[in-house]
Order: sequence, then structure tokens, then C-alpha cells
Amino acid sequence: MLDGPDTNEGVWKSDHMVAQWVATATERERRRAEQRRLMADLLPFAYDEAFTFVDLGAGTGSAAQVVLDRFPRSEAVLAEYSPQMAAEGRRMLSGYAGRFEYVELDLSRGDWPPEVPTGVGAVISSLCVHHLPDRRKRELFAEVWQHLAPGGWYLNYDPVTTDDPVVATAWLRAGDRQDPEAAARREHPTPEEKIRHENHVRYMIALAPQLDFLRLAGFEGIDVYWKQLDFVIYGGRRPVEPDDPRRSGHRRAGG
Repeated sequence: MLDGPDTNEGVWKSDHMVAQWVATATERERRRAEQRRLMADLLPFAYDEAFTFVDLGAGTGSAAQVVLDRFPRSEAVLAEYSPQMAAEGRRMLSGYAGRFEYVELDLSRGDWPPEVPTGVGAVISSLCVHHLPDRRKRELFAEVWQHLAPGGWYLNYDPVTTDDPVVATAWLRAGDRQDPEAAARREHPTPEEKIRHENHVRYMIALAPQLDFLRLAGFEGIDVYWKQLDFVIYGGRRPVEPDDPRRSGHRRAGG
């Protein structure tokens, strides 16, 4: 963890920083396509089932878009605290008019606005939870649990750290081989890249404590559903009611 003030607002509420982020988004999203699809495939809904899901830290809506495509009767509430990112997201999701709504939510605080419904079928988050201090991560998972319907799922796609230097070196070595330009960017970052990197790693932690936070919040079915080097998809579901057929892992037809 880095010392000094939190820089989230300085990065994600900066017109200049967000414009740079958006301008380079196409290649990043191409590399993340597999993970986006997997998150959608993990959700326990029938193709034509109607349900509402929440995308926390939604950014420009890339994760929500994949779910909206996968389930054509789904509707999304995109929770985002950067007006610049939300404005870009509304533009990018214009083809889904009537199926999504942006609401302002600062994940660093616990006061969810009433526009974020309770009893939703799923909550997803991508590349944002690692920006929160540990205490806030733990609180957030409990808040997610409270907003889910029984049997509802939470899935998070995020980077993690490791306390093992041998593992860390292996991650770095493989990452540099997969992206030949990574080492040069790391050694000679632009001022903007340096600020974003420091913001990126400030509160990042290992995987195991985050799974413990899910357990403490009351989730079941907790697993690491995908992992490649320092990126993971983990999550679980809010337990179902005792007489719910989903307790055995199966859903009722159409519900």
C-alpha cells in the first residue's frame, strides 16, 4: 500500500485522465473479452429471463454491455461516481436505451442511493474493488449481500497481489512476455501513467482475504471461477430460502 492521499478522485474525475483512458479502451477491452463473457455465463439465468442486475463501479459500461447482450430481457443499474465515465457510458450504451440507468454511487462510502434497488438477481463489479481500503472492501461485500435477492449472485473481476516474491516474479515475467511493451512502460512511464499506476496499486491486496470477506458477509458457493496470473474472477451467491428449489443448485423453469 502506498502512503499519501487517495488519488481516486483526481484520476477518475479528471476530464484529461478519463479522455486518455477512453482513447485507449478498445485494446484493453479486446484482451478482457473472455473474462467479460465468463462473468455473464456464470450468472444463473435463462436466456429469455427478465431480471435486474447492478454493475458497481460500472465505468463506461463494458461489463454491463456483455450481460445485456447475453440476456436480452435483462436490465442494468450502472453505479458510477465519475460523471465523465458515466457520460461516456451513456454514449456507448445508447443502443440499449430503456434497459439501463446510471446512478451516482461512491464505493468508498456506504450510503447507497435509493435508485439502486434491493432484491436484485445479480451484482457484478470489474476492476474497481481493488481501489478500496480493506475495511471498505469488507463493508462493501456486506452491502452487496443486502441488495441481492436470495439466490442472487455477486461476481468480481479484479487484480490481486501476492506475498510470495517467487510468485510475484513469475507473474511479472509471464506478463512481460505476453505484452512486450509492458517493461518499457513500467520503466519509463509518462506522468499520467505513473499517477494511474500509483492509484491502481494503492489498496490492492491478496486474494485470500477477499474470499474471507465474502464468507463474513454470508455468501455461499464462494470460488475463484477464473484466474490468470494476478487477475481473478471470484464470487458467490446469497443463500436461498430453505424451501427454494435453487437450494439444490437448480432453478425453476422461467424463474
